[in-house]
Amino acid sequence: MEFEEKQCLKLWWLYILLAIDAIMVLSIVLFDKGGMSFQDLKAAYFAPFWAVLLPFAIIYLLQKNVMTLQINAEGIAYRYFPFQSKLKLLSWTTMEKVYINKYNALGDYGGFGVRNRLWFKFNDKAYLLNDRDKGLQIEFKNGKKLLFSSNKIDGLEMFLLNLKTRYNIQAIQ
Repeated sequence: MEFEEKQCLKLWWLYILLAIDAIMVLSIVLFDKGGMSFQDLKAAYFAPFWAVLLPFAIIYLLQKNVMTLQINAEGIAYRYFPFQSKLKLLSWTTMEKVYINKYNALGDYGGFGVRNRLWFKFNDKAYLLNDRDKGLQIEFKNGKKLLFSSNKIDGLEMFLLNLKTRYNIQAIQ
């Protein structure tokens, strides 16, 4: 019995902003006062075109990052590829509480991605990869906290209840 979820950032709206920026930059470079000649572009190492293409490439690579979350009777395992190559297993014995928590990504953590809680609370880390407001909150016995956003919050909640009753895991609230 295992729960698995894979998430990645969905930044479609950022492509629209970059496209508007690209149109403005290219229109200035190509059409302002006759535009830049090929020799001028070559002398500048095609910098305007790199300035347009590089942000698109960065956003594309960011969207290829995948966070995998697996929950089973042994514990909770996660991996954020390409930054973590192997699954990191968190044993049930190290956890004090595991529950579904409501959060505000911008207000509590300052945005999306791998974040620490705002206002110098460095013991509270989060993996926020969607625009929903509920996720899996883990509180450890050493006082640290870890939050994972989830797209399958109802399935996750039912799985945790089933896991608690079947294996009598005290950490699940």
